[in-house]
Amino acid sequence: MEYKGMTVNERLYASGLMDEFDKAVENKNIDKVKSILKKVELNETSIKPILESLDLKEE
Repeated sequence: MEYKGMTVNERLYASGLMDEFDKAVENKNIDKVKSILKKVELNETSIKPILESLDLKEE
């Protein structure tokens, strides 16, 4: 899938990972959240502010 130009939500929806992502956020499973975001072609630089906006702090 080509994710270029899509928002994070669009990427999650298009990949079918939205529900899995929401559950990982709800459970505060940072490793799972990061894994899912990497699956939709986001890098560490992009992932860090997303985690912060979700109030998920890395140890």
